Amino acid sequence: MRPGPKPKGKVSCVWSPEFAYAIGLLVTDGSLSKDGRHISFTSKDLQLIEIFLKSLKIECHIGKKASGSQQEKKYFVVQIGDVNFYRFLLRIGLMPNKTKVIGEVQIPSQYIIDFLRGHLDGDGTFYSYWDPRWKSSYMFYTVFVSASIDHIVWLRRVLNEKFAIKGHISKAKGKSCSQLKYAKQESLKLLRSLYYSDSVVCLERKRLKISKALRTIGVELKN
Repeated sequence: MRPGPKPKGKVSCVWSPEFAYAIGLLVTDGSLSKDGRHISFTSKDLQLIEIFLKSLKIECHIGKKASGSQQEKKYFVVQIGDVNFYRFLLRIGLMPNKTKVIGEVQIPSQYIIDFLRGHLDGDGTFYSYWDPRWKSSYMFYTVFVSASIDHIVWLRRVLNEKFAIKGHISKAKGKSCSQLKYAKQESLKLLRSLYYSDSVVCLERKRLKISKALRTIGVELKN
């Protein structure tokens, strides 16, 4: 007998580059309800919501919600009701109210790069500028962000073990979040690993921004 179709909204918890990328997004902008069943992912970016669903190979209704006291619904949100996926996320290190307490996440080593790319797309940033202190000095930084210092410390350890880069941990200005920041040469080493192929799942707008910045100094994102 042929197996029936997968129930709508049900996630296949099988590791792949796309699945690891989606876990990276969930670690940054996802949440687990206390009911043991529902998982939500929220973003201002509709494209990121769509990439998230595509990476998990599911279809879900995309809603909108306001943030805090804001009346205008500026955020997109999807909610997945899936007990097996919920329990899987608990096993690898996620939990309800994870924002300030999440630590290590158990990601297979062969998929850690894809997880990190999802993490960067979810809550990280890349920025560049001409440094006025030195003539012809172009600076750029890759930054991972989390409200949990334990998670940031774990990320730093993973990246050091994987790429032999140290980075720098600091508090985000005016915020309670911690930042893990990589400057020029370490950043370039990291980015070339994260975007190892033109076909990797990612927020294309961010990749193009990075590529454009690197070309300013005659460097290509790909080796």
